[in-house]
Amino acid sequence: MKPPQFCTIKNSKLLFAIIASPSRRPIADRFFTLPLITSNGMTDPMIVSGTANDIDSLRQRLIAGSIQVQQQIILQLADVGNEGLDVLMEFLLKRRENPATWIDGKAYQVLYESDAPQAQEFLQNNFPEGIVTLKSSCGINYNLLQQLLAQQDFQAADLLTIETMCEIAGPMAVKRKWLYFTDVDSFPSDDLQTINQLWIVHSEGKFGFSVQRDIWLSLGKNWDNFWPKIGWKSGNNWTRYPNGFTWNLTAPRGHLPLSNQLRGVRVIAALFAHPAWSK
Repeated sequence: MKPPQFCTIKNSKLLFAIIASPSRRPIADRFFTLPLITSNGMTDPMIVSGTANDIDSLRQRLIAGSIQVQQQIILQLADVGNEGLDVLMEFLLKRRENPATWIDGKAYQVLYESDAPQAQEFLQNNFPEGIVTLKSSCGINYNLLQQLLAQQDFQAADLLTIETMCEIAGPMAVKRKWLYFTDVDSFPSDDLQTINQLWIVHSEGKFGFSVQRDIWLSLGKNWDNFWPKIGWKSGNNWTRYPNGFTWNLTAPRGHLPLSNQLRGVRVIAALFAHPAWSK
């Protein structure tokens, strides 16, 4: 074990030392301060380790802050190093009994993209299938879809989404590679909700069927206003697949996943009318 590392910081008013232990103990135990000695020889107990204080402040704001604040704190923690990753792991563990939100997805993604061994070990031990609990009433395995979305490979995830929905609909839909509106009517709610939650959680809340539905409802169910709002049409021109679409988070809200609107609105209308969204 390496000996403790002493850091002495001095200015015109105070002199203090911080001892940082290199062990893998919880963050709060790794940083502590010696009594701070001011220029007049008195100690100042109100001044604490800058590193420990910063991490603790970020932790508290992550727990109690608004969604917008939480999003920014997650990005800051991602830049702190192992201490930031530890806070994100603590955060996810405390929230794991509740359905995952896109804030959980953002924290998960930071850990997922990290090269730190402890982050990968944590995910393997605690979230081996991903941050979203995968439910299916017809035996569909959604692991690959979750992986693609965690990797932000939205184009591949979109293609897999329609393939999976055709699989749910049955062999005829798989063969023709598109859906009838009557296929959608019989979709299990569990599966639609799983697909939808995967898209929401891994897109900062921007993508998903329910997001599209909310936009459509906010526009008074007006399809002519809906298509350009989500970036599927510009003027009289439909967006061309695939290069016309935006396959990242700069896309308009509700841009993904795609539906074959060129065959009419009946399929997507059936999707928006599905009882899954009222449960």
